[in-house]
Amino acid sequence: MTTFDDREQAFENKFAHDQEMAFRITARRNRLLGHWAAGLMKLTSEETDSYAKSVVQADFEEAGDEDVIRKLLGDLTSAGVEIDDARIRAALDAKTVEARRQLMEGK
Repeated sequence: MTTFDDREQAFENKFAHDQEMAFRITARRNRLLGHWAAGLMKLTSEETDSYAKSVVQADFEEAGDEDVIRKLLGDLTSAGVEIDDARIRAALDAKTVEARRQLMEGK
């Protein structure tokens, strides 16, 4: 193999690793968001775990975060929680940072 081939392979491996990490961060963020929203809705422990999984699954509906935001806004509003789009987006940002930190620490 030439040096060029080695570099190309290294870049491909890094890209694949970065994509996997981005997916894992997003999935963990969504789980954390589910736990946060479940706490606001005062769900039981079993309901919280189930709800967190449903938030993770909601992210597969379309590209981007709008599907998750729409789900959280609808569920929280239906549960009688006073919430708006901006508060959910702020939680989304905070949980993204927390998810990245947890994965970097190996939790």
